[in-house]
Amino acid sequence: MKVRHAAVAGTFYPDDQDALNRNIDAMLFEVDESTHRKSPKALIIPHAGYIYSGPTAAAAYALLEPERVKRVVLLGPTHRVLLSGMALPDVGAFETPLGKVPLDKDAIHRIMALDHVHIDNESHSTEHSLEVHLPFLQHQLKQFKLVPLAVGQARPEHISEVLDLLWGGEETVIIISSDLSHFHSYESAQRMDLETVETILNKSPHLSHEQACGATPINGLLTSLVTHPLTPKLINFCNSGDTAGPRDRVVGYASIAFYEEEKDQ
Repeated sequence: MKVRHAAVAGTFYPDDQDALNRNIDAMLFEVDESTHRKSPKALIIPHAGYIYSGPTAAAAYALLEPERVKRVVLLGPTHRVLLSGMALPDVGAFETPLGKVPLDKDAIHRIMALDHVHIDNESHSTEHSLEVHLPFLQHQLKQFKLVPLAVGQARPEHISEVLDLLWGGEETVIIISSDLSHFHSYESAQRMDLETVETILNKSPHLSHEQACGATPINGLLTSLVTHPLTPKLINFCNSGDTAGPRDRVVGYASIAFYEEEKDQ
């Protein structure tokens, strides 16, 4: 079986299994779940190094229930390779220091018939936007299958079409990997990112890449809400100036959950 090996272990997150588990445990321990509901259908979660966005990601991953979720549809933007459409890797599993995650071959076969989905290993080989989520998922879910989609230049309705084919029931969770604004001052980033979060909470699929590096898959998810109504709820919000970085050039992060039944925001 072909395996996509970890590319950013040791840089974005610890490359030692025990250290990685302790790191994730510590972040999850700090999550205040008192006002959060579990069982979201979809999540937007940041993908920076754990010292920067890990606490915001942990607040989202604390919502997942292993007895329910058996398949993860994971979409993230490409940062190093120009890509048209969406790409899957020609492998049977992804590997991190916590072990291997098998791909859902049946689900992948279902979407490979679409013109805007194809195989492209280069898009996945060094891409961090998908990989950084896997240790959290392995820690929380234990046993699950993965549909990893690297997203390049794609129309929101094309992404929505993919999501519609993979929507499933409570066994499937959709995760969109995205940070928010990049390299503005702390105060400017806060203003920009709050506006971006408000746009998402209003379910408006018109984000730009200045607002979020994962704007394309986010817009695709928001487009899907026309046929799959979900209610978004902000789970956590900060930027790198709040965690481990300076405040003159920050990156913004938010975790947003989408629930199938109406819930006051």
